[in-house]
Amino acid sequence: MDTELTALAAAGATTFVQQMAADTWAQSRDRIVSFFSRRGDDGGEAGEGNVIGGELEISRRELAAATETGDEQTASDVEAEWRMRLRRVLAADPAAASELTAVLAALKPDSSDRRTQKSVNVHNVISGGVQHETVIQAGNVDSINFGSQSST
Repeated sequence: MDTELTALAAAGATTFVQQMAADTWAQSRDRIVSFFSRRGDDGGEAGEGNVIGGELEISRRELAAATETGDEQTASDVEAEWRMRLRRVLAADPAAASELTAVLAALKPDSSDRRTQKSVNVHNVISGGVQHETVIQAGNVDSINFGSQSST
């Protein structure tokens, strides 16, 4: 399998698992089910119902239980399961890569909407002696000015 498709499958699995823990799961689930269904990989014959949706819900329950108990191995296993499934789909239909890329872009939270992002605790430490000036620790700093501007 092509390295790019393998990386795409890994990114897809990671995104799917992240979405399982998000508040927007219902919308994400529908997109994921549609992706698999268009490939004929809904896990069952026509009229049998949505098997892939059921498998996603099982994975979501397993992930929630693993997160609650701190079971990193189960969480990793859930991601590995979806990574392998995506690899099989991409190996059978390399054209699915563009659709999967579009699905992943649609699932990516809007960085301007803080409500869709998970809260993260950050712990910063300043070491190396006494700091006599301003110290800034940030993920992104667009522009900043200190002191006064001289007027001429």
